[in-house]
Amino acid sequence: MKKRYLECGKVVSTHGVRGEIKVKPWCDSPEFLCGFDTLYLDADGINPLRVVSARAHKGMALILPDGINTIDRAAALRGKILYIDRNDAPDDGRPFLQDLIGLTVRDVDTNEIYGKLADIIETGANDVYVVRGDCGRELLVPVIEQVIIETDIDGGEITIRPLEGLFDAN
Repeated sequence: MKKRYLECGKVVSTHGVRGEIKVKPWCDSPEFLCGFDTLYLDADGINPLRVVSARAHKGMALILPDGINTIDRAAALRGKILYIDRNDAPDDGRPFLQDLIGLTVRDVDTNEIYGKLADIIETGANDVYVVRGDCGRELLVPVIEQVIIETDIDGGEITIRPLEGLFDAN
């Protein structure tokens, strides 16, 4: 089941004396995070945080929340996880990484189940899925069209066709 509110970053410190917070983005970029008018302080969307202004700065998002106008109020948010409402995000056809974590990874040809997607490593060239089997074995699966056959988030499964020799060392 897709979560409505998704983790998007963590407040790491304050910036200046007027209440800005510095947020380490857990999304595509600080610019993506700066595109939201409302962030949330919980995974249920109960505590909205209206954004007065936001800008990217040195790989971080600097956000001025409504009602936070002193360094002390901003400091009270340090360490908090921020969330976005998936309905507010632009739909570019790509799934959210949080929707992929936990999906079962199955071989399209043999029906062998390799395990569940445990993590995603961003390498620059292409992402790599970390698949963890029941016995703790980890497999690294490159996210390229020759390997990833289908991603069915609603069905809870990713089907792959491993390249020859991909899992031989494992």
